[in-house]
Amino acid sequence: MRLLHTSDWHLGRSFHRENLIDAQAAFIDHLVETVRAEAVDVVVVAGDLYDRALPPVEAVRLFGEALRRIRATGARAVLIAGNHDSMARLAYATDLIDASGVHVRASLEGVGTPVVIEDAHGPVAFYGIPYLEPEIARPHWGLSGRGHAAVLGHAMDLVRADLAARPAPTRSVVLSHAFVTGGAPSDSERDIAVGGAAHVPVSVFDGVNYVALGHLHGRQTMAESVRYSGSPLAYSFSEEHHLKGSWLVDLDASGFAGARFVEAPVPRPLARIRGRLEDLLSGAEWERYTGHWLQVTLTDPLRPILPMDRLRERFPHTLVLDFAPEGEQPRDDRAWARRTADRSEPELVLDFVDWARGAPATDEERRLVRAAFKDIRHREAAR
Repeated sequence: MRLLHTSDWHLGRSFHRENLIDAQAAFIDHLVETVRAEAVDVVVVAGDLYDRALPPVEAVRLFGEALRRIRATGARAVLIAGNHDSMARLAYATDLIDASGVHVRASLEGVGTPVVIEDAHGPVAFYGIPYLEPEIARPHWGLSGRGHAAVLGHAMDLVRADLAARPAPTRSVVLSHAFVTGGAPSDSERDIAVGGAAHVPVSVFDGVNYVALGHLHGRQTMAESVRYSGSPLAYSFSEEHHLKGSWLVDLDASGFAGARFVEAPVPRPLARIRGRLEDLLSGAEWERYTGHWLQVTLTDPLRPILPMDRLRERFPHTLVLDFAPEGEQPRDDRAWARRTADRSEPELVLDFVDWARGAPATDEERRLVRAAFKDIRHREAAR
């Protein structure tokens, strides 16, 4: 059996106010052509199908078109909800949609119940584990442990228990949307930390033949048969050196038989450049960036007049402009997401209270802040 593993489509997302729907449509064209050319049997999409719980109409239309075209090739599709998706909306009428050969897994109730697809060697069980919000999954399953490791560990226990009850030749594929320890994040993933614990160990997935991961936007191999496909497009400038695409995965009679990366088309390359304005506008070495989406850092000692207008005369796709004057004290110019990567959202709010007031928050204020974020997570996950 041949699989195409993809994830993190984020349909409906923009890039610094640039509409990406045409680029996302071009990726779908590429994906369908790959499915046809490579004789793919099953397309697996590991979450974040949409960029938000209430996606724009054009994104919903593109998603429906993508599924229709995948099925027209003869391939089946198995998909899960990610942390950007609405579980309730994606779970709507899935029992009816299953009959079409498209299998969306977006509810806690379905965890541990596979989609079984046969090939010449027998059955392959596809277990979809949607993004698990710990404070919703934990009470649903009556777990005492907290955090992502506890809820995903329980989900995998359900998978292994079901798999153990099946005939011995049954092979297995797990789709999961999670942050595996050791994975490299970019600036475009939404924080899923709960009390600072966002990561799960790769060992949680032991006992299955292949794990198709989503959430992190760079392709990564966590173990030979545990992989992130990454997003099909770059969604932040931190991804300028990423190679985007999907994994083509083969299963033989004994399980995982190998994987090959298939590159996706690049709608417009990204780059981050820096220098004095006049140098950037006149230097021949910068000519190769005129067609790129750019993040530009100007190093002029004095801030130039109308810098963005002047930059766009040569670099029409400049999207972000920063200033780092020569001679100034070096500053931490890492993206905000990197500078705050080890801080949870409640901790960031409490840091601000400390900075603004000159004194730390009281115990009662801390309790209120944490309760507010817990309520937000519940509301987001239920949308």
